Amino acid sequence: MADAASQTIIIKKIKKGGHGHHGGAWKIAYADFVTAMMAFFLLLWLLNSVTQEQLEGIADFFAPVSVSQTNSGAGGVLGGKTITEEGAAQSSTSRDSVTVDLPPPTAGTGGGKDDAEADTSAQDAEEKRQEVEQEQLEDAKKELEETIASIPNMKDLAKSLLVDNTPEGLRIQLIDRDGLAMFASGGSKMFLHTRRLLEVVAKVLNKMPQQLSISGHTDAVPFQTDNGFGNWELSADRANATRRELLHDKVPEDRFSRIVGKAATEPLLPEDPNHARNRRISIVLLRGTGDGAKPQPDKPEALPGLDKIKQHQLQLSPQIEAQ
Repeated sequence: MADAASQTIIIKKIKKGGHGHHGGAWKIAYADFVTAMMAFFLLLWLLNSVTQEQLEGIADFFAPVSVSQTNSGAGGVLGGKTITEEGAAQSSTSRDSVTVDLPPPTAGTGGGKDDAEADTSAQDAEEKRQEVEQEQLEDAKKELEETIASIPNMKDLAKSLLVDNTPEGLRIQLIDRDGLAMFASGGSKMFLHTRRLLEVVAKVLNKMPQQLSISGHTDAVPFQTDNGFGNWELSADRANATRRELLHDKVPEDRFSRIVGKAATEPLLPEDPNHARNRRISIVLLRGTGDGAKPQPDKPEALPGLDKIKQHQLQLSPQIEAQ
């Protein structure tokens, strides 16, 4: 009893602390998420880069197809029959095949929808360009007529100036009248009033971006000198004389697209080919030649930001070569 009483009883108390460290499991989950997102955006970029034909090929590759469940003679290709027997291509154990008609996929720049949108955009841009150009030509016509009418000593010349819109472009014609010719008879020497009239025309032409076509015309009265010089040569010489006068009036050389002589082949008055009004100079502002090019629709970048990188490299190239 004394021994039992003398024994010391020791009680250990274990204090439990806070929550233990969870480790790096969340890092693994986060890395998997980032990897999945990268794969997803890579897939989107690849779909944007393939053509319509490639997309259809991928869709056909993954189309559902059923085959026989067994390789035995009863469930194989011939189903236990010879190839000459009727129904040999059918199998009683295989499932019926199912054909699924999927809509053609469209994605990326090769998709049909994007092509249609690009065509529509190009058509809209072309229509807008034509509208702007038509307004320019109408404004030029109005300005030229008002300028001639506002100059007192040129009011008589207004009847010698014919301005109209044609499918080819804005046509400005300097026309002979009875008692008021533009050139000396049988030659390409201009009268003073012709130069003054062309000077006014040149001021309007210099405000326009279109290319110019100049053609000379004569009446149908036979004309030929001893050396063979006739209406063809005369009309061509007058067209060239007009070009030289416009150059003198500051019209740039590169604006002239065509200089031709047409003799009496295109009379202004077909019912009276010998009339004086058939003798004329025709200056045409050609449609579709403004600024030298038609605007093109913007093409989408295959990889966003790639064009800016290329442009930056081109800007750095001269600096690198200089070093």
